[in-house]
Amino acid sequence: MDHDQARARLTAERAEVESLLRETEEEARRDREAEDEPGDIADPAQTLTAGDMADAVSARLRDRVAAIDRALQRLDDGTYGRSVRSGQPIPEERLDADPAAELTIEEAQARGLQARGLQARGLQARGLRNRRGFASLDRG
Repeated sequence: MDHDQARARLTAERAEVESLLRETEEEARRDREAEDEPGDIADPAQTLTAGDMADAVSARLRDRVAAIDRALQRLDDGTYGRSVRSGQPIPEERLDADPAAELTIEEAQARGLQARGLQARGLQARGLRNRRGFASLDRG
């Protein structure tokens, strides 16, 4: 991908994600204010869940802004289009799909498998994985 095109796409996406982040944070603020208001709420967990969901979405949006900023920095440094892990070129198709991509497809897949393995081991260590290897809330 041409570096000018990459910069334009990254800058446009950053503006869009920041707008979504502001909206989400405003929604979370309103949800928290609603929690503080007295009223007849059928399910008191409803407002807590809405606030927690907005917080989770905000965290993901902040992560995306950070990834975009790192990609913009790589453009400035002259390392854009190369894996931050191995230095190998990132295929054009991957950069077209995600201009902020930091890893080759193989590296990203390996990282995903590693993360899932760590998550599974964590569940198993806490006794939340049953005999067949499925996540389970029963500890028996």
